[in-house]
Amino acid sequence: MAAALPSAEEEVWRYSRIADLDLGEWKLAADDGTAPSASAADGEATVTIVDGHLARVDVPAGWADLGVTVGLASSLDESASGLGTVAIDGPDVFAVLNDAFAADPIVVSVPRGVTLDHPIVIHHEITTAGIAVFPRLVIRIAEGASATVIDRVTSGPARVLSVPLTEVSVARGGRLDLAVVQELGDAAWQLGSLVADVGQEANLRVGLVGLGGEYARLRTDCRLSGRGANGDLLAAYFGDGDQTLDFRTFQHHDAPDTTSNLLFKGAVGGRSRSVYTGLIRVEKEARGTNAFQTNRNVKLSDDAWAESVPNLEIETNDVRCSHASTVGPVDPEQRFYLESRGVPPRTADRLIVAGFFDEVIRGLPGEGVAAEVTGRIATKLDRVAEDLS
Repeated sequence: MAAALPSAEEEVWRYSRIADLDLGEWKLAADDGTAPSASAADGEATVTIVDGHLARVDVPAGWADLGVTVGLASSLDESASGLGTVAIDGPDVFAVLNDAFAADPIVVSVPRGVTLDHPIVIHHEITTAGIAVFPRLVIRIAEGASATVIDRVTSGPARVLSVPLTEVSVARGGRLDLAVVQELGDAAWQLGSLVADVGQEANLRVGLVGLGGEYARLRTDCRLSGRGANGDLLAAYFGDGDQTLDFRTFQHHDAPDTTSNLLFKGAVGGRSRSVYTGLIRVEKEARGTNAFQTNRNVKLSDDAWAESVPNLEIETNDVRCSHASTVGPVDPEQRFYLESRGVPPRTADRLIVAGFFDEVIRGLPGEGVAAEVTGRIATKLDRVAEDLS
């Protein structure tokens, strides 16, 4: 692979580890030519992708009769796949690389007026050391339709590179709840993009979970293009060891009476780092915008580091917009309160951190996701317990 990489001098790449990336280190994942298997599911739909290639699809039998599509883009014509209609030019060079190297995109399409009664769970497994994968997911929610999608990526201890690109479109009056759960191994790298377009009176709720990776980056672009559109963006992330978790967000209000609400919360322990930079942009036509952006971070050790940079660009009047960010240690007053009632110091810190994340975790889309993330955060807290006072 050869490509001109961005520089950390560019604002959207500031504080990143892009200078450490050598694309020549990675090889493309090979396709063994095995055809994916398929069957009818009794409950949720599941899609399994191994090393960038579709391995299995299980979809409730009745969905096909409703016109629901869960499958490969190559099985659809270009207009039906929706490929490239949201991420038209690609937000950065890694989206362009995804265009070039994605094996065969997965398309989820829900037709007009259809409400899916079970979630769609997409599981990306990366198993082979030294490979680069370029997952591509297209989600299309038609007018008045509704769905929940859980997109999960995991890997073992091997050093791998994941460059995902997700395109989301929610048409007028539609609704999508999307959970993106990143649980890569400690040696993995991720450079991902999620690009969404939300139409008139449509609703999008995205919940991001960042737990794994040596360096894991996700850029989220949410464009509110129809009057009355709403976009809620949530994230819970926890770094330990030498991890770097990197989030960049763009809330783009391009129509009147639109609303966006972003709440990202993170914890860093050990020598880990987190980065958050966000931009709310309100165009001249977007009168009546309500846009909010909040990033909170808690440091669990002296060697951990968190960067938080929220921004606003407002081109019109008659709007309500705000941004806020905090970085600090566990609240000593909360700790004192618990200790004064007989709670041991380490237990007190665990309770405080769990409470810190609770607001985000309760809002994560997908049944069972909140309980799973709560357990993973508890495990992370065990790892950094020696850093807690």
